[in-house]
Amino acid sequence: MDDLIDDDSPGNAPEFTVSELSGAVKRTIEGSFAHVRVRGEIGRLSRPRSGHVYLDLKDDRSVLASVIWKGVASRLSHAPEEGMEVIATGRLTTFAGQSKYQLVIEDLRPAGAGALMAMLEKRRAALAAEGLFDESRKQKLPFLPDVIGVVTSPSGAVIRDILHRLRDRFPRHVLIWPVAVQGEKCAPEVARAIRGFNAMPEGGPIPRPDLLIVARGGGSLEDLWGFNDEAVVRAAADSRIPLISAVGHETDTTLIDFASDQRAPTPTAAAEIAVPVRMDLLNWLRTQEGYLSRGVTQALGLRRQRLGDLSRGLPRRDSLLDAPRQRLDRLVLQLGPALRHATQIRRRELDHLASNLNPALERAVSSKRLALGRASAGLSPARLASTLRSRRERLTSLAGRLDPSRLSARQSTARDRLDDLSRRFDRAARADLRTRRDKLSSLGRLLATLGYEATLQRGYAVIRGGDNVVTRLAQAEGQPALEIEFADGKLGVTPASASPRPKASKSPKKDPPPDQGSLF
Repeated sequence: MDDLIDDDSPGNAPEFTVSELSGAVKRTIEGSFAHVRVRGEIGRLSRPRSGHVYLDLKDDRSVLASVIWKGVASRLSHAPEEGMEVIATGRLTTFAGQSKYQLVIEDLRPAGAGALMAMLEKRRAALAAEGLFDESRKQKLPFLPDVIGVVTSPSGAVIRDILHRLRDRFPRHVLIWPVAVQGEKCAPEVARAIRGFNAMPEGGPIPRPDLLIVARGGGSLEDLWGFNDEAVVRAAADSRIPLISAVGHETDTTLIDFASDQRAPTPTAAAEIAVPVRMDLLNWLRTQEGYLSRGVTQALGLRRQRLGDLSRGLPRRDSLLDAPRQRLDRLVLQLGPALRHATQIRRRELDHLASNLNPALERAVSSKRLALGRASAGLSPARLASTLRSRRERLTSLAGRLDPSRLSARQSTARDRLDDLSRRFDRAARADLRTRRDKLSSLGRLLATLGYEATLQRGYAVIRGGDNVVTRLAQAEGQPALEIEFADGKLGVTPASASPRPKASKSPKKDPPPDQGSLF
């Protein structure tokens, strides 16, 4: 038991608490590595909602845990990405909660242009695989936009060059969205400007642009890096307004150039692409106006010549109306004889019907008279008295069977019905009388139209010899006296029997006098 060591006996080594030892280690490491620069490749990368960035710097043998606080991460010119080779500047410290040490990064830069180019190519390949650079997404630029939106710095030479070139070629309304064109604010401001122009409503207080230009002057790869940001590329690809990228000089290429609808080598060239030359358009319009004027003049001349040729082939108006005029005159001359002939036919038919009507009436009256005589002969006084007596008895019997009240009611009903029938009969009689009067008036007007009296009003006359109408000269010569009926009366004449009969003239029919009025 003596050989055993007593745990409660004090030793030579000092005692530390865990916190004291962790603090001592922290002070030692921070004192020795207060400012260090580390080159390595970014491995594991984490961005929690707090805004801090946690990552690992590694090489082929070791891994160094690192952290970038939120304020520093927002100021970095290049966002960290996995696989990116960087040079980190910061201080080494410990994290007592997990007994580990880590690098607190205060600055982070790519390890040379080669690393930036490798990262740029990797990003370009990833975005191209998503189809953001496909030609099918490209929009056609408007020929002459009314409003042009420019995303650039308001104080640089770029905006002055664009405005000067637009003023020289074709002045347009320009809206400028000021942005930072390099540094950590460049990418978010450019993306926000593109989306802001697209969000403007049509017909709003500020006119919505018809074309966008994203422009910046030349610079190094690091200066232009904001236009390689993924947010900027996606905003340009999603733009519903056609977009021209003019970033850097002709040899500079950024990822926004692949996503835009058209790339311009310089900002000045972007203005030249955006609008045509006004004087060139005016000259073209004058040339087209000359072509149009000559074409219209030539076409009118050809139409006028064709119309003249066709008009010479048409017959004259008077020659077209001569034949209808002659036919009308001939029909007018034939109308009087035709009416007289029709009247004679109707008169003969009427005479025939009248001659047949009298014998028929006489036969009917005779037959009715004979029947009445036979009926009166069969009636004797005794038989008549017997018949009257039987009828009187039957009437007395029927009168006794009639109830005075029922008879009064039936009389009232019959009287009402008789009054109603009387009124209806009066209305029907008046309507029938009106209809017959209208029909009689219509027939009277038709008779006046078709009768020969209307013809007499136009200057014609009817010649009668006895009861017959004289239509031939031979008929008139055999009559001792003639009667001529005019429109306002009749005139009796005696024909000269010794007058010779005029011979038919063989001379051709003369044309009507030139002063005869036209029926048209």
